[in-house]
Amino acid sequence: MRLYDTADGVVRPVTPGATAGMYVCGITPYDATHLGHAATYLTFDLVNRVWRDAGLDVHYVQNVTDVDDPLFERAARDNVDWRELGASEIALFRADMAALDVLPPREYVGAIESVDEVVAFVEKLLAAGAAYIVDDAEYPDVYFRADATDQFGYESGYDRATMERLFAERGGDPQRPGKRDAIDALVWRAARPDEPSWPSPLGAGRPGWHIECSAIALNRLGAEFDIQGGGSDLIYPHHEYSAAHAEALNAGRRFARHYVHAGLIGLDGEKMSKSKGNLVLVSALRRAGVDPAAIRLGLLAGHYRSDRMWTDDVLDHAKARLELWRRATTLSSGPSAEDTIARIRQHLADDLDTPKALDAVDNWARQALDYGGEDTDAPAAIAAAVTALLGVRL
Repeated sequence: MRLYDTADGVVRPVTPGATAGMYVCGITPYDATHLGHAATYLTFDLVNRVWRDAGLDVHYVQNVTDVDDPLFERAARDNVDWRELGASEIALFRADMAALDVLPPREYVGAIESVDEVVAFVEKLLAAGAAYIVDDAEYPDVYFRADATDQFGYESGYDRATMERLFAERGGDPQRPGKRDAIDALVWRAARPDEPSWPSPLGAGRPGWHIECSAIALNRLGAEFDIQGGGSDLIYPHHEYSAAHAEALNAGRRFARHYVHAGLIGLDGEKMSKSKGNLVLVSALRRAGVDPAAIRLGLLAGHYRSDRMWTDDVLDHAKARLELWRRATTLSSGPSAEDTIARIRQHLADDLDTPKALDAVDNWARQALDYGGEDTDAPAAIAAAVTALLGVRL
């Protein structure tokens, strides 16, 4: 399999050993799963399936950021306990993923579960001089030095101005008094009134966002695992810092061999976002009676790296495609499946080229319906391959 690596800017081979390691950033559970989430997790589900098809053991780890400001803010707005909100949204997310036939990760780890791991990590960063405590008697937060590694910035490739802008837009605190550099990232937030906190040698507090993923990934996959994945909006600052935190303690050894990012999903020509109120929720589509296999096909119709739009036409085309495939695979015979299955594998191995993989199945289905065939095993073989490789149940 060859995948585009964000840091290197090229499509190149992924070369795992007998066990392939993959870490994908999970949700912050304060709202229901939308199609942007789904597109990301479908991308890495395909990677998981391709590896499994090749006979590899896959160690797939995913976190859930169940301690974070957006969760607390939503819980306060709705007058519910933040733990209850998190638990209900996590359950809904997992139900949505199961409906979409996303294979679950081997390990699904919450931030709450990893607090002790983060504390140990922060202590090591402080000892190595890669982190510092701000001079604030009331809230002695701990920050990571952006200059702690020589290669900082290699994953995103962004210039300083872009880093400063995105850091402020995506959860950073550039104006925090006492920081040595505006883009130094929080790794331990000292306890504040009315916020959850945990006791530690650093003082009571809670983990920063980026270091949560560093600790969870390193402690389960080790350094230089195969793929770190997520949506393209995580490239900076989240993935840049989670890599840098780990590399500061590993003599600059690359956090992951591949950094893989999925494109964003818009709606009818506009960016999909909570602030615009134009999110398309997987659970809402399911309640409306949309077959999850059609949702999956609609998202797979575009290449995973491209930003793309979700429209009624996309869904209608996916429904028609699903019907075409189902009609063809219920025939008593059809043309040979061997070449089509080989093409599906070939296209997925080529940077997850799902549009071409779907076209290959379309071609077989049309040929089967229009001209028939003599292979009585072919319809079942195509159905099995589509289920196993593309995750679409026929």
